[in-house]
Amino acid sequence: MKFTKATIASLALPTGKVDHIEWDDELPGLGIRLRGKAKRWVVQYRAGDQQRRESLGDVRRVTLDDARRIARQRFAQVELGTDPAADRAKARAAAAAAGLTLAVVAERYLDAKKGRLRPRTFNQATLHFRDHWSPLRDRPIDSIKRADVAARLQEITKDRGRTAAARARGNLSALLTWAMKEGLCEANPVTATNDPHEGVLPRDRVLNDSELAIVWRACGDDDTGRITRLLLLTGCRREEIGGLKWSEINFDTGLLTLPGERTKNRRTLELPLPAVAVELLAAVPRQDREFVFGRHDRGFSGWSAAKLRLDSRIVLMTGKSLPAWTFHDARRTYRTGLGRLGVPPHVAELAINHAKGGLQAIYDKHRYLPEIKSALALWGAHVLAVVDARAATVVPLRA
Repeated sequence: MKFTKATIASLALPTGKVDHIEWDDELPGLGIRLRGKAKRWVVQYRAGDQQRRESLGDVRRVTLDDARRIARQRFAQVELGTDPAADRAKARAAAAAAGLTLAVVAERYLDAKKGRLRPRTFNQATLHFRDHWSPLRDRPIDSIKRADVAARLQEITKDRGRTAAARARGNLSALLTWAMKEGLCEANPVTATNDPHEGVLPRDRVLNDSELAIVWRACGDDDTGRITRLLLLTGCRREEIGGLKWSEINFDTGLLTLPGERTKNRRTLELPLPAVAVELLAAVPRQDREFVFGRHDRGFSGWSAAKLRLDSRIVLMTGKSLPAWTFHDARRTYRTGLGRLGVPPHVAELAINHAKGGLQAIYDKHRYLPEIKSALALWGAHVLAVVDARAATVVPLRA
């Protein structure tokens, strides 16, 4: 059929068909597809071994002259050795990729992980994507190469240290692995980069009794001092005590209960507190807020400043600084101290919320709360004896 305004207007589906293409006699390869009441231009051509068919739009919106002009352009491109459909597909993919920047994918990743990551882990990841990886945020995610990641890791290491760089690397790698599984990118270039933390020895600092006493005595009657003493008495992680809520403390039973969403291994921690810890918490001024420490509507923050204040107090009190130590060393000191006092390893491990392993985890469902309570009471008495500089009257547990 030769297409004219009149013949196009008269086109109708042949009887018994639901889909039909009528071809133009004047320009072979140009046709009108009839499907239901719709009439749409189509152009058909062969590019190499591929048969292509492309829609050019509704006949009511694209004139016959325009349809023929576009069709001739497609045929000319094929004659010159290009594949118009493939080129447009690449252009669409490039446009889509341009929209999938690291910033956009990071938002999707954080939305997917919200509520599944611990608050501190979630906040740290947010910081890394916004700050540490800021030079790459506007880059399409598939355009980020190994060299880009490696160069930025070197900058972070120089500006913030190896530990910060290693954590930023871990968060970016987790994001890209997730993005691969979501079909948002094809590779994770982080996996082939050097780990900035490689070769750094794990910390093994344990405060001896003399140092423990110094730290304890340097603690003032403020959040920093109370939190530090609680860390020494309970072996909890600093965020667990810094974010402590009144609802997590039962003053009648002396039981501290940290829900799984606030612990590193997502396991609820039930800790029968020693009397000195209960007294310390009872002395904290009550405010009309859910958190025991910190200000406004959140828990304690500003750990670096708190550590500097405590170190300054130690220098003023003793005339010299304590060898390098961190708040987390209190946890290691506590666990080592329990072992030194004869607390059985399985009880000591449960006292720092480490999960049972192997067959014990499968068959032993006892929570060992009485044993943990005795262990903490023993450790609390030891700490007070050390602080009072009196001969220890604590009798170690027998195996």
